[in-house]
Amino acid sequence: MCGISGIWSIEGRGDALRARAAVMRDSLAHRGPDDAGEWEDATCGLVLGQRRLSILDLSPLGHQPMMSASSRYVVVFNGEIYNHLRIREDLPDARFRGTSDTETLLAAIERWGLEGALSRFVGMFAIALWDREARTLQLVRDRVGIKPLYWGRTTRGDLLFGSELRALRTHPEFDTTIDREALTAYFETSCVPAPLSIHRAARKLEPGTILTFHSPRRDPRATRYWRVEDVARDGARDWLRDSEPEILERIEETLRDAVRLRLLSDVPLGAFLSGGIDSSLVVAIAQELSTEPLRTYSIGSTDAAYDESGFASEVARRLGTRHTALTVRDAEAREIVPQLASIYDEPFADSSQIPTFLVSRLARNDVTVALSGDGGDELFGGYNRYLWAPRLARVQSVPRTARRVAAAALELLPTSAWDSVHAHLSPPLPPVRLVGDKLHKGARALRTSSLDEMYAALRRQWWPSPVLDVLTHDESPRTGRMVDAAHALMVRDAVGYLPDDILTKVDRASMAVALEARVPILDHRVVELAWRVPMRMKIRDRKGKWALRELLAKRLPRDVFERPKTGFSVPVGAWLRGPLRDWAESLLDAKSLASVGLDARLVRTRWKAHQEGPADAGLALWDVLAFAAWHREITRGARAEPRDLSARSSA
Repeated sequence: MCGISGIWSIEGRGDALRARAAVMRDSLAHRGPDDAGEWEDATCGLVLGQRRLSILDLSPLGHQPMMSASSRYVVVFNGEIYNHLRIREDLPDARFRGTSDTETLLAAIERWGLEGALSRFVGMFAIALWDREARTLQLVRDRVGIKPLYWGRTTRGDLLFGSELRALRTHPEFDTTIDREALTAYFETSCVPAPLSIHRAARKLEPGTILTFHSPRRDPRATRYWRVEDVARDGARDWLRDSEPEILERIEETLRDAVRLRLLSDVPLGAFLSGGIDSSLVVAIAQELSTEPLRTYSIGSTDAAYDESGFASEVARRLGTRHTALTVRDAEAREIVPQLASIYDEPFADSSQIPTFLVSRLARNDVTVALSGDGGDELFGGYNRYLWAPRLARVQSVPRTARRVAAAALELLPTSAWDSVHAHLSPPLPPVRLVGDKLHKGARALRTSSLDEMYAALRRQWWPSPVLDVLTHDESPRTGRMVDAAHALMVRDAVGYLPDDILTKVDRASMAVALEARVPILDHRVVELAWRVPMRMKIRDRKGKWALRELLAKRLPRDVFERPKTGFSVPVGAWLRGPLRDWAESLLDAKSLASVGLDARLVRTRWKAHQEGPADAGLALWDVLAFAAWHREITRGARAEPRDLSARSSA
């Protein structure tokens, strides 16, 4: 795991170019505090850089940039090739100096070519490969989008790339103008979706993509070597037809091997444990494969409505892990807020970024690698929107006038009032968190006329957009005809929400403290198998993730994990009415909002309503605040990594 960067200059050479490349590289020091390296091809003005977090082969033999045995290829590589030892068995003629997966990666490319090697890799990665013979630079991102990679050009035409945007921004000729299309998309999804970046001069490399550059100035050739849309479509045409016990066995065997491969490490390893189905299953399998108690970590809250730490501790006790739980007071969590703009380096407004950072920092006290349960919801039908989707799709056959009346009725009460009504009626109503927010989202969905509009309504916080002069952004993946509405929404999430929100959140939060997060459920073999699993084994009896529940029930009593989905969230709305109010006011003055192209009147009206009435606009305002805080950060010229982010927390 590390941070990678590079520059291919049209004119620069020598000391000045190496110095510029070193600044880019060292802006990523938080991602790789253990080692730094660079390599230059002086004949063409190319410099590759890497900051290393040592995980496999801690010796100098794992140093990057690394040259292949034939000297044809030079690589910088962020991530892990988990099956690299198995790949070595298929390379009997290769002579390896050390035990790093980078050396295996290069040998595989020399043997099978880049695409042939990628087809054999099980891992997460962002790769920059220089071919000294063909004089081409190839940038590669893993299939699912676990590891990030940005690229762009300076105003003069130099090609830049880096694991984070901050590396590109260190270059004095990089244009930081905001991309209006990206800003529009941000307020639709609370993150900036690939291939866009918040800067007009840069782009994110999409998952499963190879970009090939023949010169700094020429447009690259893009090759998609793997697409989740294709995998989902093929899976829907080829459902598994085995019996349910046989299908469960296949899922278990594949996931077990995914976990086994991710236990390979030359440094201490642990796992995040929320007590939910996904993390509990990953931890249970990892503990079965371990010879000693696995270290596990969870974050709790003093607010009972947001606290799952008791469930996590009970799971840990039953599985026999060595568990560390930290109860975080609201004041401690809020201390992180001013640092978020620097940590995430691009506008990002998923408020679960706060507990994700806190649990990463807690784990880093003891371990350098942590397993995570991300991916189970998108692959196995865990989100509530998948349960609603078929009904909402059928409702769209109802005349629009009737649907608008029903939507207006749901919106008569503010979200907080619906929460109170539900609390008074529960029981007999089942316990559901944030019921008011869910009903208001349902109201917006009732007003839509297509599946795409419905999906947008279920995700976005602003309607209309607060962006002035909105640029149309089409985020619809080309999924073709899907089996049903739930399946279609799962594909939408796997294409966009998963890499652009969930995996971005985990990457930035963990790498801010130099912690490598590994996600076994997103092993591409698990992903490909999951899309062939019949929907009846994902959603059953109005519950998602049926297959994963069945696998977990072999290891834990159901009453330990069968409960309503809580999520990893914080009380943003209450904070903005109280201790964060002054911070928010400093970012929401009308002049500042207008200067970045936002509708100051619309935002201020919603801010005032949040402060004065029962309506909770906390999540919508968080979108604006995250963008405004980020903009202030880069306007002030902040380039360096925030200090003391890895400060240890006592349990």
